[in-house]
Amino acid sequence: MPDLSQPPWSDIAAVLADHVVPILVVLVVALLVIRLAKPFVHGIVKALMDREAAEGTAQELSAVEVSKRMATIDAFGARVIRAFVIVVAALMILRELGLDIGPAIAGVGIVGIAVGFGAQHLVRDYLNGALIMIENQFSKGDTVRLAGVTGTVEDFSLRRTTLRDLDGTVHTIPNGEITIASNLTKVWARINEDVQVAYDSDIATVIRIVEEVGQAMADDPVWRRRVLEAPRVDRVKSFDESGVSLKVLGVVRAEDRWVAAGDFRRRLLAAFTAEGVEIPFPHRVIVDRRPTDRPGDDDGSPSAATSEG
Repeated sequence: MPDLSQPPWSDIAAVLADHVVPILVVLVVALLVIRLAKPFVHGIVKALMDREAAEGTAQELSAVEVSKRMATIDAFGARVIRAFVIVVAALMILRELGLDIGPAIAGVGIVGIAVGFGAQHLVRDYLNGALIMIENQFSKGDTVRLAGVTGTVEDFSLRRTTLRDLDGTVHTIPNGEITIASNLTKVWARINEDVQVAYDSDIATVIRIVEEVGQAMADDPVWRRRVLEAPRVDRVKSFDESGVSLKVLGVVRAEDRWVAAGDFRRRLLAAFTAEGVEIPFPHRVIVDRRPTDRPGDDDGSPSAATSEG
């Protein structure tokens, strides 16, 4: 067995103790952290997703969708941790090799500050995208209002959301620009109509007609599973210039809110026409101040004519 106290073994032992062993320790720790990064991130994301699934809006997500979202966030978080660990490990190894890493650290710091200022919006996009996924603010196929744009979600990633509006125009919105996300197709929505009738209408009769139309719609085989609460008169809302306004409310499946409201208006118009209920419209009074030569109008007073429209 060689005597480690004698050269060259003493020199080799010193090199191993001073440089090789620390480098190996750094590499082992770095590899261990990199290997554990994904399970660590997965545990955090799973806890958040489980909480949202139990208490929040993610409970209607399918198991496949939850799994896809967790995989996306897991990969993003693991990549960030791995990049950080690799940079730190590389600097520590350079230091063990006797290189002056002060300028490297200073350079990395300057580059980091520059990249931080330049990429702060990109970082915000990714972080906000992760929160949107965890909280299930919206999913692909939902109709939403984001950053002043209303449309259907065609694609969604950690960085950006793609919407197609009613005209067919495609809008790409960075997730960092989403401060308020309004989901128009989340579980249920209301039929919310202001129905106006003439002042000489019998309000009790009008209420009866509205509720009969709403119940008939709810009993229709086409709408039976889509109308959750039949439209009915909630209250007399206001006395307007042309007539009395009634607030009509009902509850339907969220994705049917527009079609249901249109069909209810169609049915209600037909019922009002059949029952002789007048839907008011503006009236204008036109005063003709020109002199008239008609017999009996010797005083030259102005004549009034009423037009409707």
